[in-house]
Amino acid sequence: MKKKERLNYNIIFILFLMLCASVIAIYSAQQTHQYPTNFAVRQVMWYGVGAVIIALAMIPDTEQMDKLTWYFYWLNIAILVLLVVSPEAIAPKKNDAKSWFVLPGVGSIQPSEFMKVGLILALSKVVTKHNETFKLRNFHTDLKLLWKMAFTTLLPILLVMLQPDLGTALVIMFIFTVMLFMSGVTWKLITGLYGIIGTIGASILYMVLYHPKILSTYLHVSQYQFNRIYAWLDPESYKASLSYNYMQAVTAIGSGRMNGNGFFRDHVLYVPEKHSDFIFSAIGESFGFVGGSIVISLFMLLVYNIVIVASNTKEPFQSYICAGIIAMITFHVFENVGMDIGVLPITGIPLPFISYGGSSLMSSMLAVGIILKISYESNQYMFD
Repeated sequence: MKKKERLNYNIIFILFLMLCASVIAIYSAQQTHQYPTNFAVRQVMWYGVGAVIIALAMIPDTEQMDKLTWYFYWLNIAILVLLVVSPEAIAPKKNDAKSWFVLPGVGSIQPSEFMKVGLILALSKVVTKHNETFKLRNFHTDLKLLWKMAFTTLLPILLVMLQPDLGTALVIMFIFTVMLFMSGVTWKLITGLYGIIGTIGASILYMVLYHPKILSTYLHVSQYQFNRIYAWLDPESYKASLSYNYMQAVTAIGSGRMNGNGFFRDHVLYVPEKHSDFIFSAIGESFGFVGGSIVISLFMLLVYNIVIVASNTKEPFQSYICAGIIAMITFHVFENVGMDIGVLPITGIPLPFISYGGSSLMSSMLAVGIILKISYESNQYMFD
């Protein structure tokens, strides 16, 4: 029997292809010359930093990772609390959201990006320890697990909503949902929980449309957040303001048709934040449906390889981590592409590994580093 490589070169090669796609897309997005900075070169530098993060993430083994989980989780919680109380000199508001630290010589850092990975590790530990403790499952033990998972998730959601950052809150909720399904909790509890969540969600949507003052007064939802939803529901009425990005992005993608308008073009359609949140519009415009399909296929390959890693491991803790990371990546791709083509509201969620941005890329590389470590250990156990 041929021995498998302990380092997962499939995932590493996919990351290399994503680096190429990211640099090409960012370079194409900059043809409007809206920014003086060369973000394509910076993205290569961030990938270099990301490679270091991957190497560091592969140092601790599973047992050490398990011991470090709560430290990492509470560190991220503390940083989010610090962000909320920090003065605007180091945590300025952007679009009515206080989501970034701006540090001299470093630039902008978005702590909530790293909180996602911290939450995945924490939920994985919670589920694993609970299932080890309660071998015989019943309604009461499942309810206890649900409360543990809900409390672990509630803290980051509350801190993120205080910024407010609806996009990140949705990512966190999706991670929680996927890991709840994976935990083995009875369907009776899951159905009841999401029945309540659905009712609350419908009530909030009703208040957004008809009684926004209640949300702004008691939940501190900003007018900017309301307008984003209004602009999504009625883009024509906001085409000169909040719908402008959406209208330009959809037009850019549509102009690319099947094969795109070409890479080295002097005239491209102006889309704000085209190198970051709306990077998929640059891909669609320059490389068309074919280019967009290739990028989405890369994500499908990455998720497929993570599924293989999860299926090969014998450790439940590792399997839950894989499930959480798959949820994080999948939701990011779904929301970002949906936002760019106009079927979902604008939330500011980046396209992982492709959009320009240090915090998002570092968080994604940290997640991949953990996956590579799990894969490394799984192959070690298989052939030792």
